[in-house]
Amino acid sequence: MPTIEQARTWYASSDPVHDFEHILRVYRMADRLAIEEGADLEIVHAAALLHDAEGSAPGSETRASHHHRSAEFARQILTDENWSEERILAVQHCIRAHRFRQDGEAPQTIEAKIIFDADKLDVLGAIGAARTLGYSALNHQPFYFQPSQKFLDSGEKEPGEPHSSYHEYLFKLKKIKDLLFTQKARALAAERDAFLIAFFQQLAAEQTGEK
Repeated sequence: MPTIEQARTWYASSDPVHDFEHILRVYRMADRLAIEEGADLEIVHAAALLHDAEGSAPGSETRASHHHRSAEFARQILTDENWSEERILAVQHCIRAHRFRQDGEAPQTIEAKIIFDADKLDVLGAIGAARTLGYSALNHQPFYFQPSQKFLDSGEKEPGEPHSSYHEYLFKLKKIKDLLFTQKARALAAERDAFLIAFFQQLAAEQTGEK
């Protein structure tokens, strides 16, 4: 079984948004959900530690395929540890199915659903606000920019319109609470989403000088 200390080395050069602290939060939340759901803890723990191990940096050429790259890296690690083919495939499925913008592979097992939920919860609440602002900074985008009517109506930006952290909330984060699988994750997501709504309302008010 991969250890936390072993996994730490895989993320030594990660950016602040997808660093090892993110991995630890996903690991802890996945452990909590797995115990509640009666899932296979070994599969969940391994997938949590490995799910962003390859190519997850924002803006990198490998970001779009990092779930596939991380799944292949997981195969190397788990093969070296003499895991069975069946259990390697189970971990790989968890990793490939954890992305929000999926390319055809939705979570099928309870373990994959738990990894999906734990990873998505980490972009909500106070941590979600911090990570979204960090993501904007890393990509040289503003924290707040009033979205165009076109973006509000369709999710498509006007030419030259930046993708601020508020755009990211509208485009992605506000939808997450409705995508989760486990009852506990959905309850936590509702609380965290309420925090994000209040946060971005305050951010907008401060930006315009209303508060």
